[in-house]
Amino acid sequence: MGNVTQLRDKQPDNEKITINLGFVDLGRIDLLVQEGFYSNRSDLIRTAIRNQLERHGEVVSKSLERHTMELGLRDYTVSDLEALRDAGEILHVKVVGLARIEPDVTPELALQTIGSITVLGALQASAEIKKALGDRIK
Repeated sequence: MGNVTQLRDKQPDNEKITINLGFVDLGRIDLLVQEGFYSNRSDLIRTAIRNQLERHGEVVSKSLERHTMELGLRDYTVSDLEALRDAGEILHVKVVGLARIEPDVTPELALQTIGSITVLGALQASAEIKKALGDRIK
């Protein structure tokens, strides 16, 4: 087992957030968990959020269309950015979800090809990329 090499750090599948709730709401959540409706507090909160997002699905879809944003996971690789550079094009990243700039993308390549980044959700990129593109990240 000494010859096992980790190829890439595991990226998280989600983002942790913190919310403040009143004691009465928290008690009601705990009661539903205790009664077996949900496995834990997080399960109820995730379900409630998904239900609200589904309720407003049409509004989200129209807004995505209006802002020409991509929904979901979007990876940007060295080959993607090199192709843009070679074509003389500038990329304007607009993602709702998760945008990832691969670790092997250099700050120089990113600066040559990425004009702006707007992410509603999370952006995963090296600290060097985030620093280089700091004024282009909205």
